[in-house]
Amino acid sequence: MQKETGKLFIVSTPIGNLEDITFRAVKILQDVDLILAEDTRKSLKLLRHYQIETLIIPFHEHNEEKKYKEIISKLKKGINIALISDAGTPLISDPGYKLVKYAKQDKLSVVPIPGPSSLIAALSASGMRSDKFTFLGFLSVKSSQRRKTLSQLKHRDESIIIFESPKRVLDTVKDIKAIIGDDLIICVARELTKIYEDIFSGSPAEIIRILEKETNKQKGEFVLIINNYQSNIDFFSYEIDRLISILTSELKPSLAAKIASKITNFDKDICYKKIIEYDRNL
Repeated sequence: MQKETGKLFIVSTPIGNLEDITFRAVKILQDVDLILAEDTRKSLKLLRHYQIETLIIPFHEHNEEKKYKEIISKLKKGINIALISDAGTPLISDPGYKLVKYAKQDKLSVVPIPGPSSLIAALSASGMRSDKFTFLGFLSVKSSQRRKTLSQLKHRDESIIIFESPKRVLDTVKDIKAIIGDDLIICVARELTKIYEDIFSGSPAEIIRILEKETNKQKGEFVLIINNYQSNIDFFSYEIDRLISILTSELKPSLAAKIASKITNFDKDICYKKIIEYDRNL
């Protein structure tokens, strides 16, 4: 009789406050045969807090390539394994992608154990658009490359979520101001769920003033949410005027709005509203 293969559990852990872990996550970490951790020193603090004595070994971006074949082999032998990151949900700007990819290719069971995620926590408390957003992880450490990426986001009608380090957060906000402009809102979520949690919003110029005046606000782990809706409206007004005369002369408003949305990357409902307003003014 063929032995049953093991399961790979993707376990979300607290992003700061140790109480932000599910009962299921604790039970899984207690029951598995092995835990893979990005930094075992950091993860041991959590495991000791919940009296979890499961064997833990390092699994990070520097050894993932060498380790994943060994781990896949263990799973095939029936060993149950949990993957955790330093904080939050694994694979979100953290190692583990290749392991999960090859586990799926080998028809092994991969089980998500949902829980904390800093990007979702920040978005939920930001007051910004949450039905449509793009997550970019960490932008480049080089300003020129960051600016290139930001220029591609300039007219996106959605919330843009990025992670940033304390070393670059001020420079990144300055790049946002230079490339996208100051007619937008940035939400800065710092040290989420920790003692010095701080969430504040403002224009890029306002955020720059805050960070420069209160240098302690440049410390910690950051989630930045960019909402450039107002800039989008200004651009949209300019761009759609060039499209409407062509589209409405050949197409019904609904189809014209659909095509305008694809061309400008703006929400179809906004395009439709603008086209109707244009028709009324004819």
